Amino acid sequence: MNLLLAGDLDAAERAQWADELRRAMPGHRLLLARGEVADAAIAVAIVANPPPGSLAGLPGLRLIQSLWAGVDRLLADPTLPAGVAIARMVDPAMSAAMAETALWATLALHRGFFGYARQQQAALWRPQAQQRADEVPVLVLGHGQMGGTVARRLARQGYPVTAWRRGSPAASARSAPDGVRLLAGGAALADALASARIVINLLPLTPDTRGLIDARLLTRLPQGAGLVNLARGAHLVDADLLAALASGQIGHAVLDVFHTEPLPADHPYWCHPRVTVLPHAAAMTDARSAAAVVARNIEALAAGAPLRDLVAREAGY
Repeated sequence: MNLLLAGDLDAAERAQWADELRRAMPGHRLLLARGEVADAAIAVAIVANPPPGSLAGLPGLRLIQSLWAGVDRLLADPTLPAGVAIARMVDPAMSAAMAETALWATLALHRGFFGYARQQQAALWRPQAQQRADEVPVLVLGHGQMGGTVARRLARQGYPVTAWRRGSPAASARSAPDGVRLLAGGAALADALASARIVINLLPLTPDTRGLIDARLLTRLPQGAGLVNLARGAHLVDADLLAALASGQIGHAVLDVFHTEPLPADHPYWCHPRVTVLPHAAAMTDARSAAAVVARNIEALAAGAPLRDLVAREAGY
């Protein structure tokens, strides 16, 4: 099959992806630009946030395979071909990397390591009281591939972990075999927030979750709680977080994603003493493992077998 690689990739990234994809799928032809074959001959688009309109006019397209876990920007393209299956990237290696970042942030918040970093700048020697992990409840927003992996990793570390997802409250108050408490629905979220010392956001970005982390949500947390946003910047209302930090409602925030990326140099997050900024690096796609994930779906398509990790367009993920 003819496969088109399209998206927001610099020359080095494009070359790396091309090498890994060709190595993983030697029986197919990878195209780096339209025009190498007739548009009608392109069966699969392998994409990384392609500019709007990039996939228009491809009548033979049978699958759009994303290289990224999030597909919100892809679905926002009004020219996206209707009726074509879309698969998102679900790579165990990426989920493991996200769990490592979440564990680091949780440990740093729990043990006060961000506070010790501030004390170092002031040459201040002041040991703080130390809590056990089982005294620090963690709430993970989202229980998909990444959210589930993060929740299980934290539970194994001894934290009491609740994972919340949107959807029917019928799933509420269940316990998974790994000890993670599972909740669903708006009423369950309000209760979970009241006892969470640390909140980690891994929700997909949809119209229902855009702006979810606002003043109302933040005030439901215990005073001084920690916030970790590893999903999308648009989940968070920046002005509300800054107000919550100023009042002490939020003790510290770890932010990996932002409304505008790169984060503008004059943004108050850069110099805020209670905000840790990461450059959207919590879990970067590894072309080596991700190419194998893509190849598995391509071979399934060629064989007429079921595709994995398909996106429900109406749900937004």
